[in-house]
Amino acid sequence: MERCYRVAMLVSRSRLVRDLRGLGLEPGGVAMVHCRMSSLGHVAGGAETVVRALLDASGPGGTIMSYTGWQDEPPDDLGDLDEESRRVYLEEHPPYDPCVALARRDHGRIPEALRTWPGARHSGHPEAGVAAVGPLADALTAGHPYDDAYGADTPYARLVELGGRVAMLGAPLDTVTLVHHAEAVAKVPGKRRVSYGSPVIVGNPGERVWRTFSDIDTSEGALPYERVLGEEDYIEHITRSALSAGAGRSGRVGEATAYLFDARGLVEHAVGWIERNFASGDLDRR
Repeated sequence: MERCYRVAMLVSRSRLVRDLRGLGLEPGGVAMVHCRMSSLGHVAGGAETVVRALLDASGPGGTIMSYTGWQDEPPDDLGDLDEESRRVYLEEHPPYDPCVALARRDHGRIPEALRTWPGARHSGHPEAGVAAVGPLADALTAGHPYDDAYGADTPYARLVELGGRVAMLGAPLDTVTLVHHAEAVAKVPGKRRVSYGSPVIVGNPGERVWRTFSDIDTSEGALPYERVLGEEDYIEHITRSALSAGAGRSGRVGEATAYLFDARGLVEHAVGWIERNFASGDLDRR
């Protein structure tokens, strides 16, 4: 029996530029990008081509930003390890250095490509960090609080303040990092918080210090969303709701379904949704 195999579309840099502009990416703007390369088709030149296309579409006055995180961060459960394993991490795990620390692989290839791009700037946070390229890269990444790293005075807040956008290029809607900023700034009680440790460099010339970080729980969610949505992912629910409310638009980039959100509109919608469902403690409302 003869089998038929689907051949991915060959996608060029010029095709990506046309599609990105058709989606609404404008010259001179600021955009936070999430990308699933495999959804775009077979991109000639890979991640480098995608970054070049994003920069082309944004023009010389445009800035591109991406969440990086840290691929090789120490485990959260150090307390559960045996004494020798715990000692190795505490004494010998390298401190976070955004110039060499690999971006998280589960967010695709674009964050690492952007992190290592000539002229890239890094915000310096080991878990919530971002990299940016362009004229506003310094403004976006200048200072990233170690605690409450998704809240006020962070790159995520600055993206909103600068009138930025969020581009989802074939990436699933449950990966929109900016929703965590909305969780952080929403005025609701009882947010779930987590603490975790990581080695960092402090001072000049620099000393390795093991530091404890405190933040909202971005893994399970800062609030009991499961009581409102059941098993539905809350980030995807909020972003789809924002699309329906006019905070974003969809289009095609290569073979992928892509979305472009207005950062301020998305955050305002997400904050409103969170505060309506949780501010009073009435978890039965929708």
